[in-house]
Amino acid sequence: MKGTRLLAELNLRRTDARNTVPALVRDIDRHGAHRRRALQDRMGVLLAALAVPRPAAGGTRALVDAVITALHPLDPAKAWLMLGVLGGRLPVADDVVNVVRLARTDGPVAAIRPAIWSGPTPRVLDAGPFRPVEVISGAVLVDVDHTAKVDFATGIQRVTRESVRRWAGSHEVVFVGWHEDRPALRRLTPAEARRACWGGPAVADPDPGPILIPIDCRYLLPELATEPVRTGALLSLAQHSSNRLAVIGYDMCPITVPETCGPAMPAAFARNLAAVRYADAVATISEAAAVEYRGWAAMLPQIGIPGPLVTACVLPNEGAEVSEGALAAGADRLLVGGLPMVLVVGSHEPRKNHLAILHAAELLWRRGLAFSLTFIGGNSWSSDEFVHRLQALQLRGRPIESISAADDDLLFAGYRLARFTVFPSFNEGFGLPVVESIACGTPVITSDFGSMREITADGGALLVDPRDDHALAAAMHTLLTDDAELERLAKQARGRPVRTWDDYADQVWQILNPEGVGQ
Repeated sequence: MKGTRLLAELNLRRTDARNTVPALVRDIDRHGAHRRRALQDRMGVLLAALAVPRPAAGGTRALVDAVITALHPLDPAKAWLMLGVLGGRLPVADDVVNVVRLARTDGPVAAIRPAIWSGPTPRVLDAGPFRPVEVISGAVLVDVDHTAKVDFATGIQRVTRESVRRWAGSHEVVFVGWHEDRPALRRLTPAEARRACWGGPAVADPDPGPILIPIDCRYLLPELATEPVRTGALLSLAQHSSNRLAVIGYDMCPITVPETCGPAMPAAFARNLAAVRYADAVATISEAAAVEYRGWAAMLPQIGIPGPLVTACVLPNEGAEVSEGALAAGADRLLVGGLPMVLVVGSHEPRKNHLAILHAAELLWRRGLAFSLTFIGGNSWSSDEFVHRLQALQLRGRPIESISAADDDLLFAGYRLARFTVFPSFNEGFGLPVVESIACGTPVITSDFGSMREITADGGALLVDPRDDHALAAAMHTLLTDDAELERLAKQARGRPVRTWDDYADQVWQILNPEGVGQ
């Protein structure tokens, strides 16, 4: 009896007057002229993407009939494409599942309706803009939306820029970003693409151009995506579309040490992982980061998802060259009298453990050691206590300062001018300041576990427990007073084999793009 009632309800829904072709055609034609033309144009784009000729005549009715025929049977990939093209935005996963179910229960018109607004007063909402939609097929898309917008250069931005500018020089790639007013991809302008590759000042707000809907593309994400709209769209793209996703994996700090991250970051990072679980490949920046990602990926078969292939692709350890002029300018800016300089590079977020450095330095100053302490890196979430303590030390006359932004000339001059650097982080996917310091021949004090132990295996570092302020102070005391030990570590640093950004960019490309698309 229950089954009969359910079947009757389904049959009633199938015969709903709104779920007929004439009703859908009527609703489309009742829209204002701009919206109606946009929908008709998008139906033509959809037909072309499905390799179906656009009807030469017959108006909206012929277009609707052709679309229904082309979409049958409606699978998730076709549903994703249909929602994207007709709706002018990348759909979320729930919408894709919903329209596939509607097609099976209420028929093809019911499945198309969610992509086409059909309210009671369509002409009132005819203002637009109704951006054109472009379907791109078989390309390698490189998403650098965030890197193209920001002025600063964190480790993630450095890796992204160094990688993608080399990819662009050797392969066919399309740089993409996101429309401001909707979850939709767009091509970056040449000026934006250059900024994504090289940094520099902000570019004028560009015309965003068409909405870009990819099919059968390789979608590469070299930066970290955490925005809710972006990650929701990427989840659906990876799970339901015909595109293939691959990413660079930096670390899992929001999962392993969430207390050291911003309050919103663990949830944001979880949204990122929800999309990445459907990726083909994750190229982590160290073996330590690969261990974290493989542990996460090992859980996915428990929910019926095979998970991505996780491969370690270790970052380079080369340093930038510094001219004599830049070195002299750096000395004039950074050095305090004849004091040896201790350098700390990195943002002041809790994970970097900069409060411990301040405490260790004060212990040594109270013992009478003479040195200056320089931080290069911007403030981050929960950096108020760091700023307060630093200012308190400055008021006591301690030779300490914090530089919020530095170009490469000043940064690498600082590495070369420092007696040693300090990087006692609680967790890192890699730790670029560690290898950059060593590449400049400057010893470093860093943490005795994870990626920091991994990347210093060839020497050049003193390893400490970052949770022990006195151990940190003892290591700093050693490198401030023991010239022989300092020179021993410096010699190790100078003798390390060099891995270049060219090496890295080529290897990570092969991991993320094994089929050779875009060669």
